[in-house]
Order: sequence, then structure tokens, then C-alpha cells
Amino acid sequence: MNLRQLLESRLIKAFAEAGATGAAALVAPAGRPEFGDYQANGVMAAAGKLKTNPRKFAEKVAAAADVSDLAEPLEVAGPGFINIRLKSNYLADRLAQMGADEHLGVEKPACLQRIVVDYSGPNLAKEMHVGHLRSTIIGDAIARVLEFLGHEVIRQNHVGDWGTQFGMLIAYMDREAAEGKDLSVDLADLEGFYQKAKRAFDSDSEFAATAREYVVKLQRGDEHCRRRWHEFLKQSLDHCEELYARLGVELTRNDVRGESAYNDDLPNIVDDLKAKRLLAESQGAQCVFLDEFKNKDGEALPVIVRKSDGGYLYATTDLAAMRYRAGVLKADQILYVTDSRQSLHFRQVFAVAKKAGFVPEGVSLEHVAFGMMLGPDGRPFKTREGGTVKLMALLDEAERRALELVSEKNPDLPEAQKREIAKAVGIGAIKYADLSQSRTSDYVFSWDKMLSLDGNTAPYMQYAYARIRSIFRRGGLSDEAAAGNIVISEPAERALAVKLLQFPETVEVAAAECTPHLLCNYLFELAGAFMGFYEGCPVLKSDEPLRASRLMLCRLTAGTVSTGLELLGIETPEQM
Repeated sequence: MNLRQLLESRLIKAFAEAGATGAAALVAPAGRPEFGDYQANGVMAAAGKLKTNPRKFAEKVAAAADVSDLAEPLEVAGPGFINIRLKSNYLADRLAQMGADEHLGVEKPACLQRIVVDYSGPNLAKEMHVGHLRSTIIGDAIARVLEFLGHEVIRQNHVGDWGTQFGMLIAYMDREAAEGKDLSVDLADLEGFYQKAKRAFDSDSEFAATAREYVVKLQRGDEHCRRRWHEFLKQSLDHCEELYARLGVELTRNDVRGESAYNDDLPNIVDDLKAKRLLAESQGAQCVFLDEFKNKDGEALPVIVRKSDGGYLYATTDLAAMRYRAGVLKADQILYVTDSRQSLHFRQVFAVAKKAGFVPEGVSLEHVAFGMMLGPDGRPFKTREGGTVKLMALLDEAERRALELVSEKNPDLPEAQKREIAKAVGIGAIKYADLSQSRTSDYVFSWDKMLSLDGNTAPYMQYAYARIRSIFRRGGLSDEAAAGNIVISEPAERALAVKLLQFPETVEVAAAECTPHLLCNYLFELAGAFMGFYEGCPVLKSDEPLRASRLMLCRLTAGTVSTGLELLGIETPEQM
């Protein structure tokens, strides 16, 4: 168990001995060094239930706690807080264990799960834009953290690859081909191709009628339409994969299972809902009404699964996908990483899926909601002209600005190396700026802030890592030089040691709550603790064995920063 869990388990026993069986110790890192390393905050609540004086109860707990092997005698502060100061030799031993473990002390959960993570999900009729960014990088970080813990993660890219717009696109492809146009050239600009097709659809009634006929043909499995459809999907997915590669996102073609994959099952979903007496007709549409979802007038809100014209909706497809993921993929947990505006939709389809038995009660369904990316004006992020920002253009701009930064800071580096660093810094800056925010909040996109070498940014974290690695380069040392016993004697060493040992608990909470920003905050605090150590504790100029001890702290910090950034999908250049 991680350090916080170990302390909490010891204190829970002490609470019970003091008369508060089942009380929560609420152990958390101390807010300030003078309060120790950790603090137990559960005394007041427990004392309140026992109707006893909190401070006296805290003194009983402190006396009963068996922590002599890992902490100094516990101190009671204020009205009943219990301060915990870890022993230096215990810190050193625990750090040695952490350094010898490739997972840095992060243990596998007692119950490993098969977890489906649904993220990214672009519409294949258009180029990816900034609206797809948050789902893609938040989902990727969550998947990485869950895998690091040992869970089996199944990535699912639920792309929009079906619907009326594809009849329009196929009809336009045929028209272009009939006129002798080179489709490979036109399709290279997906957005332009879509816009031309849409203009033709809106302005030419004959073309629009043909496009609708193509929709029917596509749905019925017409060989020509399916072939054209596959051509378009390949071009679209090639574009997506190029972006995923630039972003360092672990999504492949094998993870794609779009809306079309569930098309044949949609009539079955409706029939099964009808057989379970869950369907009701409303204005010609087939709907599910559940008592827990009502409007402001107290009327039940419908989940429409088939429209009056016989067409299906997102809800129907999502129900089919849930049944597939629970029944075929055998998921224990299914996470949907989409924006918060879809919260009601997912609450409704989750409830229908459970009620219909499409997803067993033991399978967890969770909407991992996130806020919006805003421009400086506080509105959804757009180009200066008010158009949608293409994701490829955003990444190009990030690398261009990062190259200027790297060239300014380190002009003597070879050009190829500067560009390689700029890619890591630029892409990392965009991802970290997003991931460091509480995902449920909106955030304002700012180039200056995200590329700053100060504050909680990717460049700051990458610079911290590069600075640690430079210690070994300046000393002409390999990582093997950092060997021996760790000695914790200075306050700055102690602060760094305690922060390092909080890595496992941070990863575990970030995984449990799907909150990558907690990992970002931790890494920022770790970098700050290291800077305090670096400024106050000479490393290369120290005599042995202190020199080796401090090199070990440097190596462990670099490894933790690198691992933490890797879990966020961010590279760590050796030089900046």
C-alpha cells in the first residue's frame, strides 16, 4: 500500500482503540513543513460522534497509534489535528525501494479490471479540429494511467462514420470522378471536399435527391457505395492517424469501432426494448420514458430510439455499443470521455441500458465529462476570422512558437536537434495546458501561458527534467554513479523525499477519479521541491557518501518526472 494508506491504516486502528470504531482518519499531506509531513484530520468528526472533547480524543489516538517504526512521536495540534513526521531513516529506506522498482512504488490494485475507454470520436466527414482535442488527450492520459496500474484497457474510437452526410459525399465523389477529377488530390483536403459537397447539396436539388438515394443504397449494402464509402473512410482515418502520431496519442486503426459497426443491431435494440415493455410511442417516434428524468414541469423526458420516419439516433447507437462492450468485450467498467454538454444524454442512456439488461448491474458506466476550451474573449476557441481551428494548424503553430523559444534559449544546438526539441515542447505545451486544468472546468487557451518556462507548464516540467540530466552530463557520470545509501539530513532533502514518496498515491487517485490534473499538480510541486533541493544542497561538489546520496535523489526525481509526463503522453527532452 502507498504511504498515505499505510499511515491511515495504523491510525484507524488507533481510532478504534480510542473508542471510535469505523472512523475515518482522513490522512493527507501536511499543508506546511512545520506541521510535519502528513496530518490526520478525522478527529473532530469522530469526537463529535462520541460527544467527547476533540483534543483529548486526539491525545488518546496519538498514544494508541503504533507508528514507531516509521514516524516520530505523534503531535496533537490545535483543536485536535494529529501531525505526523516521518523518520529520516524510514524515508531513506522507502526511497531505496521506490528507486529499485520500475513502477516507482505504484502497486497493482487488488482487483484488476477490464476497462473500456471511449475517447476522441471525430466525425470522419471533416478534418479534426480543436473540438476533438480535449477528448483525445484526456482520454489518452486516463488510458495510460489505468494501464500503468495494471488494468487491461481497451481503447475504443467511436468515430462518426455513418449517416446522411456520407450519401452526400459519395454522390459528390461519383460526380467528380465522372468529370475526370483526381479524387486523391481532392480528398487530400478533407474539409474542402466536404464543403464543396455540402454546397452542391444545398444549391442543387437534383444533386440533393441523388445524395439521398445514395444514403439508401449505402444502408442497403450497395457494393459501389460501400466501396466509395471505404475510400473516404481510409482517407479520413489516415488524417486522424497522422494527428494521433503528432500528438503522441495511443490510438490505432484497430481501436476504431465507429457508428457503422452497430448499424445492423439497431433494429434489435428497438425490438428488445419493446419486448421488455420499455417502449412507448410519442408523436410517431419510439421512446423510453424513465421516471427519474423529468423536465421543469414534471413531465418525463423521452429517450428517442427510433424517429417517426424510421431513422435511428445517437441514443440507439450508444445502447448497441454499450451492449457490445459489456457482452462481447466483457468490460468491468466503461468510460465515456466527452464534453459536459452530453451529460444528460449519457445519464439517460446509462439508465436505459441498465433497465433493459443490456449492461449488467455489476458493470460500471461513467461519463468522464470535461469543459470547453475558450478563447481570450471567453467564448469557444475560434480563428481570428471566427472559423473552426483545425487541429493540424494548431500543432503547426505550437511547434513554430516552441522552435523560437528553443532557439532563443539554446542557439548553439544543431538545427535538427532544435526542431526535435521544439516538437516535444510545442506538442507537450498544448497537452499539458489542457491536462493541468480540472477537466470539468472551461479554460482559456493562451500561447504565452502554455509556453512559459515559469509556472505549471510543460516547458517548465521539461526544463526541470533536462536540468537534472545536465547534472550527470556536467559530472561526466552515468546513472550507475547514483548508488549507495540515501541520507536525509537537510530540510530540502526531506521535502524532496516526502514529495517523491507521494507519487504512488497521486497516480492511484488520478486513476480512480479520472483526474489527470492531479498528476500535473503533483509534478509541478515535485519540480519545486527539487529546485529547493538543488539550490540548497550541492550535489557534484559534495564529498562521498553524500554526493552519491544526492545523485540518487536526482536520478529518482528525473525518473519520476519522466514517468509522470509519459503517463500524460508528454515527451521529456534530455536538453532544452
